[in-house]
Amino acid sequence: MPLVVLIGGLIGGILGLRDAVLGGGHHLSRQRRGRPFHSWPSFIIVTFELTILFGGLASAIGMIALNGLPMPYHPVFNVAEFAKASDNKFFLVVESSDPNFDAARTHSFYRDLGHA
Repeated sequence: MPLVVLIGGLIGGILGLRDAVLGGGHHLSRQRRGRPFHSWPSFIIVTFELTILFGGLASAIGMIALNGLPMPYHPVFNVAEFAKASDNKFFLVVESSDPNFDAARTHSFYRDLGHA
């Protein structure tokens, strides 16, 4: 996740600086009246704001993508007791496809909780 946010922030900062330089410097060259084309102090705010904006958007989109959302279907939705999870209970799913799954440890964990 930090790499996704860093890349998003860098893209935002580069685009902000590019737009500020092109929009304020080169495209409005007739109105410069002796001022430098690249006056960096006036471009800091736009660059900073777009860095924060793109970093935030990258973090939101990255979290959705890395969490596998949206997940409109999961096989556990077919279990009849799953409907009780939204009323007054909770539902715990332990998937056997997980590389850390160990049937004996999972069963002993449930047994220690008093649910097996």
